[in-house]
Amino acid sequence: MQTAIQPKYNVTKVTCACGNSFEAGSAKEELRIEICSSCHPFFTGKQKFLDAGGRVDKFKKKYGI
Repeated sequence: MQTAIQPKYNVTKVTCACGNSFEAGSAKEELRIEICSSCHPFFTGKQKFLDAGGRVDKFKKKYGI
């Protein structure tokens, strides 16, 4: 293995959109993610339902429900 072409392995600070931050190993120095284990519904057991842009209302209006 050629050591000169391998990326440097760093201890990386990972920041989630929910505000949680932790350290992990990566070739990048800093990572920003959208969802982590402290806010993901699978790990928390809480289901989040977001109506993005009124999609449900638009569907109901379109089909007369």
